[in-house]
Amino acid sequence: MSKKVVTFGEIMLRLQPDNYLRFVQVDHLEATFGGGEANVSVSLANYGLDSVYVTKLPKHEIGQAAVNSLRKYGVDTSKITRGGDRVGIYYNEKGASQRGSKCIYDRAHSAIAEAVPADFNWDEIFEGAEWFHFTGITPAVSDSLAEITLEACKKAKEHGLTVSCDLNYRGKLWSKEKAGKVMAELCQYVDVCIANEEDANDVFGIAASSTDVTTGKLNREGYIEVAQKLTERFGFKKVAITLRESLSANDNNWSAMLYTDGQAYFSKKYALHIVDRVGGGDSFGGGLIYSCVNGFDPQATIEFAVAASALKHSIEGDFNLVTVDEVNKLAGGDGSGRIQR
Repeated sequence: MSKKVVTFGEIMLRLQPDNYLRFVQVDHLEATFGGGEANVSVSLANYGLDSVYVTKLPKHEIGQAAVNSLRKYGVDTSKITRGGDRVGIYYNEKGASQRGSKCIYDRAHSAIAEAVPADFNWDEIFEGAEWFHFTGITPAVSDSLAEITLEACKKAKEHGLTVSCDLNYRGKLWSKEKAGKVMAELCQYVDVCIANEEDANDVFGIAASSTDVTTGKLNREGYIEVAQKLTERFGFKKVAITLRESLSANDNNWSAMLYTDGQAYFSKKYALHIVDRVGGGDSFGGGLIYSCVNGFDPQATIEFAVAASALKHSIEGDFNLVTVDEVNKLAGGDGSGRIQR
């Protein structure tokens, strides 16, 4: 029987110009779907876990298309509540060379933003589950969604689930002050915290010393210090921090650290040539959760998570469409990209 993981958040319609065209150049946009926790859910389904995604979507055809995009990859969509009027939208313009990517949200008054606590029966949703995952984007969407997320965390703990959270600060959705206040309450229920170079600083004012994310200069000792401070404050069992050295929009160095039981474990570093970086952090979260529920040791856990997310950067769209075997092959040292016959 496969292990059951529940994720909760907003799935959005993603509209994007072809290739590297700018918004102002195009007269048509490519439509796909994606969103933090939905991306994690697809990863976990691809790895063979019982992956349950929870959200609220309208009953109309665009809402159904969003549901279908998840079903296609084996995600359990039976706990999705139907109702409301809107599917949130985000417009994505891919950056190249020294021009960064650009993301424009149009998600106000989406079905999930206007959801109420009565929309979700968490006792039923968590039946037989062992893990619950959400991101800092979900409580940022609306005050009612922050309330629902808190209720979900409390219920997850009542049911004995491990809870993970990717801090995922989005300045376009809420202020640092509000994020700090709301996330501090939610993090009391979190066992595994995922962050990047900026999240811990933006949300909790915890920064790595001697690091400048704009120039790509990273200090390993500084990140151990960040993980220690987060652990001291919230009692996390594990803190995972992704380390992205951005050389340009197309080329990044990518690695991560896992801090657990007072010890830091660093992954190998990958030189990425990027096809699509949206969902890179979510694919890391998916790899981390898969490793944890399968009892990998800390070094193997961080190597699998980083290899999974390195592969995601080569895939168009939000979802990480790779198999366990492909991730293991890269984690084991085969990053040649040679054709498989």
